Amino acid sequence: MTRSAPPRGLSIATLLGVPLYAAYGSNMDPAQMLKRAPHSPLAGSGWLMDWRLTFGGEDYGWEGALATIVEHPGEQVFTVLYDVSPEDERQLDNWEGAELGMHKKLRLRVQTLDGPVLAWLYVLDAYEGGLPSARYLGVMADAAEAAGAPEDYVEKLRTRPCHNVGPGSPRDI
Repeated sequence: MTRSAPPRGLSIATLLGVPLYAAYGSNMDPAQMLKRAPHSPLAGSGWLMDWRLTFGGEDYGWEGALATIVEHPGEQVFTVLYDVSPEDERQLDNWEGAELGMHKKLRLRVQTLDGPVLAWLYVLDAYEGGLPSARYLGVMADAAEAAGAPEDYVEKLRTRPCHNVGPGSPRDI
């Protein structure tokens, strides 16, 4: 997969002392993050090396399994980095269901074009397995595209196995 560069004019190296959040799901979309964390600017993008995107916690989601990551040598996950204020971190915790115990926060190294940086992210506290909905995958793919993810990464999101949910819709597509 090809790698994308941080936005022009932003140097991740200058943000090393700032709490960076690495988004790999729908929060990759800068417009969505502006609503959820209005005091937390985009800081760049990078890759989680030796991790893979997967889905789990099907019983948590209204539409099926939710995005998470698991360690997997040789794999990589595109992430978008945000410089998160303490106030916005609390808001993100609420969005991510922290009060329900749905996620754990991990600190991991994200590889950027300026070198590795330490960032925190949410990991689903549930067993891996289950299919996400087609709508959820579409939201994730659109978010990745809006954040400048490589085309092949976005295409893999759009073509992952999924299911439709809703009245009268077939379970598998």
